[in-house]
Parts: sequence; structure tokens; C-alpha cells
Amino acid sequence: MAVETNKAFNAVSPDSDWAFYIQADEVVHEKYLPVIQQAMLKFKDSPEVEGLLLKYLHFYGSYDYIGDSRKWYRREIRIIRNDQEQITSYKDAQGFRKINNMKLHVKLVDAFMYHYGWVKHPMYQQRKQHTFHRYWHDNAWMEKNIPDTVEFDYSNVDSLLRFTGEHPSVMQQRITQSNWQFDHDITRKNYGLKKRVLTGIEKFTGWRIGEYKNYKII
Repeated sequence: MAVETNKAFNAVSPDSDWAFYIQADEVVHEKYLPVIQQAMLKFKDSPEVEGLLLKYLHFYGSYDYIGDSRKWYRREIRIIRNDQEQITSYKDAQGFRKINNMKLHVKLVDAFMYHYGWVKHPMYQQRKQHTFHRYWHDNAWMEKNIPDTVEFDYSNVDSLLRFTGEHPSVMQQRITQSNWQFDHDITRKNYGLKKRVLTGIEKFTGWRIGEYKNYKII
């Protein structure tokens, strides 16, 4: 995936200041475009800022729920300086690093990326699991970890919240045409004492203990 991402990055015009990376299951709400543009202009002539970090909302099961547990990454680099000699896509293309494996220095932008990768009809979501994981795992792992069922079981999720905001306008037709039902009791938390404590600390302080960060905020 990083190889394919770098092909796209290398095709960006040399006279562009930034490259904006959006994966196929991600959407930027139009209300955040002015905020993002302002940040790109503000740091355009600050070479120490190598990328811009966006916050994330991860939708799950349907367009009405978002994941709120520690399993979901909170932020990712989605805008990088157009320095194709020094910056490269990293591993599974979720983020970026310098070619010497150093993390990028980034600024956090007060804007969200909406991630819809876990919102599909249960039948298609199950097909995705079978296709997606074969990129990394052999048949033995697949048999052990991917159930041989027709539909994906969304009920095993650890924790969800009800989404009360508005979706991007480009998503409205897709949401209207959705043809499956997913309901979830948001009071049900499917994790043990340790994660409950860590989740409580995060919600009270904003600090996610042990969080993986493929970047350095400056």
C-alpha cells in the first residue's frame, strides 16, 4: 500500500506546496475546508512543519454510530509538504515518515476526517475481511481469526457512541440508499477493568496512555 501511495505522491506537481492524502473510505466534511486551507497557508513558508495532522471520527456499523474506545486511532497525517525526496508513505500507508525513518514534525489542525471503512452492509463487510486480511496473513491465520460466515458480526464491538452531527454533503445520497439496519446499546461496554480505567483516564484528562504516534507534534 505504501508503494502505491508513493506512486500517487510522486505524480503531484512539483510546484504544489502540499499534498493532501485521502484514502478511499475517508471524507472531509466541507465545513472543515476553510480551517484546513488556513493551516496550509499559515505554515506554507515554515519548512519545520512537515505535515498537518487531522483528527478522526470512525463510523461503525451504520452512519449513526462512532467508535470511542482506545482501539481507534485519534489522529493521522493527511497533509504533507511536497518534499518527495525526503518524505515517503509508511508501511500500510496509514501515515508518513522521512526516508531515514524519522517521524514527521507536524501541526495539529482542528478539523476531522470522517472514516467510513466499517460502514457497509454486513455481507459486504464480511467479504472485505476475507479480501483485506489476505494481504498480510496466511490461510491458517485466516481460518483462526476470520469466521466463515455470510455476514459480519457488528455486535462484538467494544464501545460506541451515537453520532449527533451532520455528515458531509457528498455522503447524503449514499446514506439515504443504505439498505441494512444496525442498532446498538451505547451503554454496553465490551472490555475489561484495565481498559475501563485507561478509558476513564483519557476521557477525564485527554491523555491516552501508551498511544502510538507516528508523528511529532510541534
